[in-house]
Amino acid sequence: MILVTGASGFLGQHLMRELSARGEKVRALYHNNPPTTQLSSLPGTEWCKADLLDIFDVEEVMRGVTHVYHCAALVSFQKDMEERMLHFNPESTTNIVNQAVEQGITKMVYVSSIAALGRPGDGKKEISEEEQWGESKYNSAYALSKYMAETEVWRGIGEGLNAVIVNPGIILGEGDWEGGGSPGLIKIAWNEFPFYTRGVNAWVDVLDVARVLPILMDGDNEAERYIVSEGNHSYQEIFTLMANSLEKKPPRIYANSLITGLVWRFGQIQKLFGKNPAITKETANTAHALSIYNNAKLLQLLPDFQYSPIAQTIERMATRFISDRKGIK
Repeated sequence: MILVTGASGFLGQHLMRELSARGEKVRALYHNNPPTTQLSSLPGTEWCKADLLDIFDVEEVMRGVTHVYHCAALVSFQKDMEERMLHFNPESTTNIVNQAVEQGITKMVYVSSIAALGRPGDGKKEISEEEQWGESKYNSAYALSKYMAETEVWRGIGEGLNAVIVNPGIILGEGDWEGGGSPGLIKIAWNEFPFYTRGVNAWVDVLDVARVLPILMDGDNEAERYIVSEGNHSYQEIFTLMANSLEKKPPRIYANSLITGLVWRFGQIQKLFGKNPAITKETANTAHALSIYNNAKLLQLLPDFQYSPIAQTIERMATRFISDRKGIK
């Protein structure tokens, strides 16, 4: 029996489709977001509601499990979510790891983030899996929470757990356009946000991440981490591709630190009216960082694996976004 945490989330639902298509028997966990009718009807799936902060819930749902994909996490760059993230992401991982060790599961794949590698942000060197966490103004509370969660996985590995850590770049693809995660970035392009920055980050298609996770689970590799990224692209390039795919005006005004500072401060005013701003202090800082990631390790392990070109990913994403908007009307 395979266990997937966060199975109804952005990455989790794509992983569920991948595992179901492979004929796997999966126990799928959710908490606040129940699965859609389509997800709940996937062959070979058993859906369970569970609180990963409740050790008794975790013990119960992990009975009879042999393999674990731990995808569940809180992802937010809003100030009022920092405390919850810094508690939930490490603590839920602690509970999963403890039960994995106690019940002697065969293998665990933990979905972390490139953010957990830290961001020097100056572009002077490529960041690889060997990068050690260091303090930086570009590190978000989310990044810290994932780094803390990773330390729990490494602790479990030290106690005999067979585990692999995956560090995806910013994941793009079809998802909850309104949820505030990376799928929602396309709304910024749709609304013809005029500003761009010269920051660089790693990006990857959600379908590629969902494909690579089972490959790593089935492999004989252990106690390793892998950056999963199609490549490094500037935010200007990504939002221009999105705008072009949506037939909208691309960003055209360079935003220095002063301008992005004004934008995120304006977002705080929006919060007074019950709206979560698209640009926060943390996302504004990150958008200026030159973070170059080396994706060679995974490709050396899997020489036949090919990433989807990010332009193709964005085109597919835009087509679905437009279709969904028409369906709402």
